[in-house]
Amino acid sequence: MGPESQWAAEASECAAEQDAFWEYHDLLYDNQSGAEFSKDNLKLFAETLGLDQEAFDQCLDSGKYTAVVQQEIELSRQLGIQSTPVFLINGVQIVGAQPYESFEQVIESLLEADATQ
Repeated sequence: MGPESQWAAEASECAAEQDAFWEYHDLLYDNQSGAEFSKDNLKLFAETLGLDQEAFDQCLDSGKYTAVVQQEIELSRQLGIQSTPVFLINGVQIVGAQPYESFEQVIESLLEADATQ
């Protein structure tokens, strides 16, 4: 993960402080082609959403969520997750965008295994 990805993850946490995680998330995904996720651009995204700019900038500049994001990255590595999206259902990984039936199959097999114990 490069520094821009790290900053984007941290910026998302800062947006969450203002109850705008999903709006910020969607804006990042809508602008991922060709846009740099520099701190300046991440701050512009917050401005676009009308977030409290001073609070957002202070949060991002302070590195408030650096350790949290690093812990999530380390946990992902420990679990062997190397791409996104990955879904974990009771320890079973479903990798990639999968149809409903893939999730249903995993859930049903886990329920059956639990019932036999």
